[in-house]
Amino acid sequence: MLETLTFVTALGAAVMGGVFYAFSTGVMQALGRLPSTQGAAAMQSVNIAVINPLFLGLFLGTAALCLGLCVAAPFTWDESGSGWRLAGALLYLVGSFAVTMAANVPLNNALATVDPDSSVGETTWARYLRTWTRWNHLRTVASIAAAACLLRSLR
Repeated sequence: MLETLTFVTALGAAVMGGVFYAFSTGVMQALGRLPSTQGAAAMQSVNIAVINPLFLGLFLGTAALCLGLCVAAPFTWDESGSGWRLAGALLYLVGSFAVTMAANVPLNNALATVDPDSSVGETTWARYLRTWTRWNHLRTVASIAAAACLLRSLR
């Protein structure tokens, strides 16, 4: 059962890494090429649309599975791959989930409060685009590294 849980968790982390990668390498670059009013308005729409059962189920479900792997770690420490499993779970929990909650979500909330057509909206968007994307790069790397560690634990 632990192997299945680890494999499913690795898949979740890998898919989330892919979502974050797509934003880092395409979506945010495309939005950054738009006039600031359009880029900010588009991202405000994305931030509303992403709050759906499919995205949240994957994002939060993977975090819950990682938490389960962390809880199981002391009881499975003598098994092969346990260190890799714990490392993968912690990478996702800290580098993806915690970074999202501590950095990306507050930035999303701040962007949601501004009028994209205002000077404040333009300034907020410029800062948001740089800062949010940097944090997203970290989430991308952490999620992919988590998946790699989890898969490595199964060897």
